[in-house]
Amino acid sequence: MLSIHGAEKCRAPFACDAKNGLTRSLKFCRVNMPLHGRVRDLIGRLTLQEKIGLLVNNAAAVPRLGIQGYEWWSEALHGVSNVGPGTKFGGAFPGATSFPQVITTAASFNESLWEEIGRVVSDEARAMFNGGTAGLTYWSPNVNVFRDPRWGRGQETPGEDPVVAGKYAASYVRGLQGNSRFRLKVAACCKHYTAYDLDNWNGVDRYRFNAIVSKQDLEDTYDVPFKSCVVEGKVASVMCSYNQVNGKPTCADPNLLKNTIRGEWRLNGYIVSDCDSVKVLYENQHYTATPEEAAAATIKAGLDLDCGPFLAIHTENAVKGGLLNEEDVNMALANTITVQMRLGLFDGEPSAQPFGNLGPRDVCTPAHQQLALHAAQQGIVLLQNRGRTLPLSRTNLTVAAIGPNADVTVTMIGNYAGVACGYTTPLQGISRYAKTIHQSGCIDVACNGNQQFGMAEAAASQADATVLVMGLDQSIEAEFRDRKDLLLPGYQQELISRVARASRGPTILVLMSGGPIDVSFAKNDPRIGAILWAGYPGQAGGAAIADVLFGTTNPGGKLPMTWYPQDYLAKVPMTNMGMRADPSRGYPGRTYRFYKGPVVFPFGHGRSYTTFAHSLVQAPKEVAVPFTSLYALQNTTAARNSIRVSHANCEPLVLGVHIDVKNTGDMDGAHTLLVFSSPPEGKWSTNKKLIGFEKVHLVAGSEKRVKIDIPVCKHLSVVDRFGIRRLPIGKHDLHIGDLKHSISLQANLEEIKS
Repeated sequence: MLSIHGAEKCRAPFACDAKNGLTRSLKFCRVNMPLHGRVRDLIGRLTLQEKIGLLVNNAAAVPRLGIQGYEWWSEALHGVSNVGPGTKFGGAFPGATSFPQVITTAASFNESLWEEIGRVVSDEARAMFNGGTAGLTYWSPNVNVFRDPRWGRGQETPGEDPVVAGKYAASYVRGLQGNSRFRLKVAACCKHYTAYDLDNWNGVDRYRFNAIVSKQDLEDTYDVPFKSCVVEGKVASVMCSYNQVNGKPTCADPNLLKNTIRGEWRLNGYIVSDCDSVKVLYENQHYTATPEEAAAATIKAGLDLDCGPFLAIHTENAVKGGLLNEEDVNMALANTITVQMRLGLFDGEPSAQPFGNLGPRDVCTPAHQQLALHAAQQGIVLLQNRGRTLPLSRTNLTVAAIGPNADVTVTMIGNYAGVACGYTTPLQGISRYAKTIHQSGCIDVACNGNQQFGMAEAAASQADATVLVMGLDQSIEAEFRDRKDLLLPGYQQELISRVARASRGPTILVLMSGGPIDVSFAKNDPRIGAILWAGYPGQAGGAAIADVLFGTTNPGGKLPMTWYPQDYLAKVPMTNMGMRADPSRGYPGRTYRFYKGPVVFPFGHGRSYTTFAHSLVQAPKEVAVPFTSLYALQNTTAARNSIRVSHANCEPLVLGVHIDVKNTGDMDGAHTLLVFSSPPEGKWSTNKKLIGFEKVHLVAGSEKRVKIDIPVCKHLSVVDRFGIRRLPIGKHDLHIGDLKHSISLQANLEEIKS
């Protein structure tokens, strides 16, 4: 294994090298100077042409100042990835730990796990940077809401609930960036802002799509994870998306970029375009008449960095033509260079800095790979378990492992992945517990023929138990590949049903997928004893699946998205961004928050091998909402049964809900406590929404008290049709499992009178 010192020899030269007489005395290299002064000094030394060379992802070198070229584009969605040009595997770094795809990890509902994965990924990223094979700016995570079940990139997201997506964003970003207020371990980026969740559907693609979004849905759904990412996660970057929102490209909309991300949310970092977005808004969307106008419009709107060459080519003429001031360019550079300085890129010798000791020995460590296994175990969801089919016995069992995903490797890591440290396939995992008979049944997940079904049926008839590992892969759902339906591809359903009929013992269906699948046929087939969803479970996915099948791990995952029936799709064009149901048009609404129709499996669904009981110990029955001032009281809408959140003194308003959770079964297990609320009856949406969650592990027979803090203004508020957040006056119901608790929310008029 290459030592860290050997890795250093591979490094390119670095800025502010104390041994370089040309740059040693430059003010921007002085680490004891205030950051803004260093940034201003560096920008002041650059020519216009040099500045423009720094506006793109492959930023140009400035040799006369000792500044090397820098590649901004690296990815780390669920492990260090080589999707972007900033990261290369090989030599001392043949691979990196590949965690489960985000949709799977989201199913754990475990904030501490999300942050720990981020910490490990940033360890490996820093190690690779020290070895000269990676950058320090990672355009992850993807926190778009999984609005439509067909979306090919839904797998990259934390699911359909904006609160979960927001908590995931903040947790993962904190793990990546570290705990220092000033210094960044790596710089994360929340993407794709905003209302981006269509890639290529029915002749409409993301480059030409104009998302018509109400102010209500923007505030209530689409922007929620991004706000959490910036305000709570303190992310160093936000990426704007390809699509237009209400007729404006997001990367050229000052209301979205300057006013919201930087103004309202106070982003301390840079805004980057999705790759070639600036080119797209000019060439595909024809938003401007000239490329120079496109360059000017985006930079003036608040864009700081272009993924792609467009700004490098057209910005100089935009400045010379009077469309843009050089000061606008300076402001963009101030944001990017500040992030680079917070990363230590202008602090001299990299090995002498924090994290400078990380190297090849810190990548793919046993502890990191064990965390990948734990993450997969926690993300697997037990959808159904008839008569305790699972767990399987561990003694003298022969298991038929059947299906196109039974012995896969790369399928398990989904998209935006790198090169894994190694794999354990489902077949290999099962083989650790039992003798196996393997038949794929189909050549691949497309399953275009049934010629091999006879061999699969024969295997099932000889085995004590049959495990069918079916589902999807990137040929069915991926970036720029939205799904056409929610059914299993090709002849997969026939294979499952035939094998279940032939099976001598119990039949278990394991599904790999990012999006939901309508498996109503399997749910209703008495011959199929259990159904597991594994998402895309990462490099250790096969081991995790086997551990759940044989009871070494008790499944505790919950679905982060609704599983709809196939006929739902006929009522919801993918281009309709509306979240709320509109019965007058036959529009059923989207996600569990607004859709009330039949489902295959609901959001938050997931079973266990044990049982849990809840009891509410303590929660307030009344909350008085104080106003910020007499002016706010006089101008509030309390008389119309709501208070504008901007008029309320929100800081002290936190509900402490204390719940006792008991494991009433005979097996240790993890339980996710989900707290939902529904607002007072009236014009507000009557569906419940998630307002808090907590993961708790309990040994059999034990009990634990859990406290969940719920910020009132954030989670009990609703958004009106004008996009204004309000607190409804009256009875709010909390739902915790089978428990229901009512809280009366009232305006505190006495405080103002006194």
